[in-house]
This record gives sequence, C-alpha cells and structure tokens, in this order.
Amino acid sequence: MLEGRRIVLVEDDEIMGASLLQRLTLEGAEVQWHRQIARALPAIRTPRKTLDAVICDIRLPDGTGEELYDTLTRTGHPPPFLFITGQGGIDQAVRLIRSGAADYITKPFDIGAFLKRLAAVMRPRPDQDMPPETGITSVARSVDRQVTEAAKRDSALLIRGASGLGKLRLARRVHELSDRKAAPIVVCNALRDTVSAHELKAAVDDVGEGSLVIIGISRLGPCAQDSLIGLLAAPRFRLIATLGLEADEEAQVMRSDLLSLLRSHEIVVPPLADRPDDAVWLAAQLFTGFNARRMVPLTGIAASAEKAIQSYDWPGNGRELRARLMRAVEAAEGAMVLTSDLFPERAADVEMRSLSEVRDAAEKAQIVTALERTHGQVGEAAKLLRISRTTLWEKMQKLGL
Repeated sequence: MLEGRRIVLVEDDEIMGASLLQRLTLEGAEVQWHRQIARALPAIRTPRKTLDAVICDIRLPDGTGEELYDTLTRTGHPPPFLFITGQGGIDQAVRLIRSGAADYITKPFDIGAFLKRLAAVMRPRPDQDMPPETGITSVARSVDRQVTEAAKRDSALLIRGASGLGKLRLARRVHELSDRKAAPIVVCNALRDTVSAHELKAAVDDVGEGSLVIIGISRLGPCAQDSLIGLLAAPRFRLIATLGLEADEEAQVMRSDLLSLLRSHEIVVPPLADRPDDAVWLAAQLFTGFNARRMVPLTGIAASAEKAIQSYDWPGNGRELRARLMRAVEAAEGAMVLTSDLFPERAADVEMRSLSEVRDAAEKAQIVTALERTHGQVGEAAKLLRISRTTLWEKMQKLGL
C-alpha cells in the first residue's frame, strides 16, 4: 500500500511511535521518526527527498502539532498532515483542517482504518520515476511537476524567477513535453533586443503552431504589447513568457489584461539561496561534464566545498554556480575541488567573522548543549538558558536548529 512512500512521523510516545514505525515500514514506506518539533521541523522543511505525508501527534513535549504546522505554512507548502489526537484535541484538529491540514484521526484507532486515512491524504506521485530537472528538494520537484502539467495545456504560461535560474530551459522543456514539440520553438529576447510589433508578427508567422517564448516580456514596448494581445485573440501558437522577481515593478509598464492572462498560469522558480541542497545537487551534475575536459580528471568535490556551496547565497543563482565550478575544476591543483578553488577571493583576505556571526555561533553551541542535556525538552532547555520558551523557539528558527 505504501511502497516507496516517504513519511515523517512526529510522535513522542515510545510505544505508539515504535508500533507505527514497524507497521509503516512493513507496508513499504521509508519513515523518519522524530520525537520533538525541534528535530522534525528541519526534516520536513528541507527534506533530502520529496515527502508524501507527515503523521503528527497534536501534543508534543516541546510544543504542539499546530505550532509545527503553522511554522511550516509561513514559508511554504508542507506535505499533507495527518494529525493524531485524543478526544480533548478534536476542536484543535478541526481548526487545523480548516487551515489546510489533510485529516485527523482520534485515539485509540484501528490500524487498518489509520492506513486507509493515510493513503487517502497522500498526494499522487507522478514524478516518482521522473528524474529531477530543477533539483532534488520538494520545492524543486514541485517546479518540475508544474512544468509537466503545463505541457498538457495550451494556455499562455508565465515562468517567473530571478536571473540565472534557467527559465528559458524550463520554457524549452514545456515545449518538448507538449503536443507542439514537432512544431518550431521561437525565442524573442526582449531583455537583449528591442522587439517591435513587426518583428513580433514575423516571429508568430515563423512559429506556426509551435511555441513562442518571450524573455523579459515586460520589456516589450506598448505597440508590441498591443500587437501581442491582438495575436492572442485566436492564437495558433502557444505563448510562454518569462519575468523577473521584480514583477510588481515590471507590471507597471505592462498592459493589465496581458499580465492577468499570463498570471492565470504561472510557475515561480525559487532562488538557489532558498534551496542549498539543490545547489549541491546542481554542482554534482555540472562537475561530471567539466571534469571530462581535464587531462587528469579529479576525484570529486570535497565535503568542505559542498558545505561552502550550501552556505553561499548565490546571488547569480545557477549561472554563477556554473561559472565558479567551471573555473574551479580548471584551476584545481589537488585531487578534488576545494573551497579555495570555488571562492578564490576568500583566500585573498584574512578570514574574519563579524561580531554577529560570532555571537550566533556561540548561541547556537549553547542551545545545542542545553537541548542535549534536557534530551530535546525545549521548556527545560529554556530554563537552563534563563530565557522564555518562546524566545528559545525563535532563536532555534533563526539558527536553523
């Protein structure tokens, strides 16, 4: 029933947790069992692989399942939550359902009924056998799923994201997966060239029943936008447009009807800064090709360099990562790519951390020590640190604990 499914179990009761872990594993699921919110939060927020569901008790030693769910919804779309509650927590569970949680089940429950509830809340896995294109994190896999779904439609599509995220690559993939793949794909780059109404009409003639991609559509002049709206009245072609993250500012120079048409079907690509594991994955994908060009191949990317990739903000996103890695592979003198190969500018300066970085590192070490002494009990750890539980919780969020 659950073959290949990935589930996070958040349950502090040792007997129930062990029982559910055993049964779910027998059903073929991959299960991560966490007993506190502090451990479950990062496992759900940044999973190594896409999660299919979260099974979560309402009452936990360092907070409530509601606090965990609310925290996750502030920064993204969590996997389906199946809450476990006693009779006294039904009102809270109902409130969670209204907030977007999938379902709840009350204790005690029949394991057969529980498995049916779990199977019902889990999302379909159309991407289970599909290799990653954008990355391995849940948000990257979501982008890949949206691309696959967009390819099944003929409506105009907007792909939005910062520079260097491969928006044109995604546009080409939508075309290649669609029924229009036998027809041409024509790209007009409004960021680089001034695209007139006449040139736009010529591009539409060339594309026929294929896909017309307009990069930086907000840069089209008023006449070109007017012409495009006319061409979209009864189109033979499919329009795919890209736009930067500054969409609100760019929208001021776009026709409102054109923007509304595009935003009705939109794919947003998150920056690499929000997807550190995807940055490491992308580096591994690119490394193979770059390494093949060397006379003496390298053995890989050092673990310390991978950590540096994870911690860097990547303002230039994938384009910057590609450039840095290409240079690093070419310049590497040892057997592996090192941090100094990727970021040579750091070696030129004496390594000095800011006072805020030093303070954060010290606070993180102290909090970890307190949590270890109290076996993950946030309330007890807060007493040791002489701060409120709310303050400790906020600091744990800030420091990634």
